[in-house]
Amino acid sequence: MQRFSILLGGEVRVTARLRGQVAGSRVIAADSGMAHAAALSVTPELWVGDFDSAGADLQARHPGVARKVFPAAKDATDGALAIREAVSRGATELLLVGGFGGQFDHVMAHALQLLQLAETEVSAVMTSGTEEAYPLLSSLALPGLAAGTRLSVLPLTALQGLTINGVRWPLVARDVDFASTLTLSNEVAGDVTLSLRAGRALVLVYPQ
Repeated sequence: MQRFSILLGGEVRVTARLRGQVAGSRVIAADSGMAHAAALSVTPELWVGDFDSAGADLQARHPGVARKVFPAAKDATDGALAIREAVSRGATELLLVGGFGGQFDHVMAHALQLLQLAETEVSAVMTSGTEEAYPLLSSLALPGLAAGTRLSVLPLTALQGLTINGVRWPLVARDVDFASTLTLSNEVAGDVTLSLRAGRALVLVYPQ
């Protein structure tokens, strides 16, 4: 099992939970995501991107980190390139740190990549430290969340047979329309498990 943390350029709030998630993982930074390395006390093994948002000061602070430089005119985001590098190095679990905040097109694109990774059996989570996104294709377990933690299921397609246990408002084999708000703002009441017969969704968690 190979765990990688990908440092993206969005918002990060360093919490004890986030430090625990990053601990022991290999790290790759994507462009300005390197700015989170010091706060997380990590040294990436690779720094990728076109370096258009990694200013001279940031680059000067990390002269010893290996770099893979891409042209600004390219067919993927810096974050996607960092994910590819991690997968090529054997990643089976990915934590996308700094995936929230900033430009919505990048946030949504990286969130959708969680689903693409899940389809290839690579476990992936996107986090800011205070907001987490998980892909839901068939089943998902989220143990250890504090009671009262807010949890939402965002249906990206029509969902068939959605079951949610361990929450204040459980569901059993419920069909949910695409873009429905039925499954937003639930609350954790125990060890959360979700299952889905068909469809694709993102599960959003807001750890306390």
